[in-house]
Amino acid sequence: MTTAETVLLAAAVMLALLVIGNIGVAKLAERRNPPIGKFLECDGVVLHYIDRGDPAAPCVVLLHGNGSMIQDFTISGLVDLLARSKRVVCFDRPGFGYSQRPRLRIWGAAAQAALLGKALNQLGIRNPVVLGHSWGAFVAMALAVRKDFPIRGLVLASGYYFPTVRWDVWLMSAPAIPVLGDLVSYTVAPIISWAILPAALRKIFAPRAVPQSFKNEFPASLVLRPTQLRAAAEESALLIPTAAEFQTYYSTMGEQVHIFHGIEDQVIERKQARDLHHALSRSDVHLIPNAGHMVTHADLAAIVDAINSMTHS
Repeated sequence: MTTAETVLLAAAVMLALLVIGNIGVAKLAERRNPPIGKFLECDGVVLHYIDRGDPAAPCVVLLHGNGSMIQDFTISGLVDLLARSKRVVCFDRPGFGYSQRPRLRIWGAAAQAALLGKALNQLGIRNPVVLGHSWGAFVAMALAVRKDFPIRGLVLASGYYFPTVRWDVWLMSAPAIPVLGDLVSYTVAPIISWAILPAALRKIFAPRAVPQSFKNEFPASLVLRPTQLRAAAEESALLIPTAAEFQTYYSTMGEQVHIFHGIEDQVIERKQARDLHHALSRSDVHLIPNAGHMVTHADLAAIVDAINSMTHS
């Protein structure tokens, strides 16, 4: 065997071991962090969700950001606060947590909204207030512009609404590349993501510290599964094109919209919130001091008040 053949064989063995190891770690993460909600099948896709509060009360639907899952909202306390007087439904969006993300579809915001709209109909929910955080704001707005699913109003938190130059999103998109992305997702991406996760969490919560409850309770090992890393990479790749597409919708959105943004957000500049406020016909903008990208953990009272103002009207 030549030196080149030996090197290639060693590389192949190393890659195989990484793939097997990452699959095993993902299975272990799922055993240690079982689903916290229920499942429903909609349009051939299994979705994981929680349904809390009074079923007869006005409903609030919560949609998490890229890379996250239901626990983002349960750990913040937002679900418990809202459930005191509302019905609260929160989904793992396709590809995150325990919801499926079939590979034969491009899961842009419109596709996710179409699926979730059908799921909400299956649950007997109409006219909810929809809250979307970060990438989830796209899905919330996509629900709002659909003609077949009326909503009561929108709460958009830490969203990205207008295209800008974002080199970071291209760097995070590698696992979405066909074939090569799968190789990256099942080999080096979980290791790299594990190494940078603490810094990433500090950045999204800055200027505040990462809450101890979040450190203790958020199932970070589920985030590092190859399938979820690929879903996150796909949404990173779709970020700028989706913002460009959505600009045509803003002038037609007639629902009341409350826009929340942390003044010190290090992920998405607060100018995005101000510009959306000016583009919409009915909106209020709330710039939260001493808050970053995780504004949904920073001022729960203001968010609940905004939701109450729409459900009581």
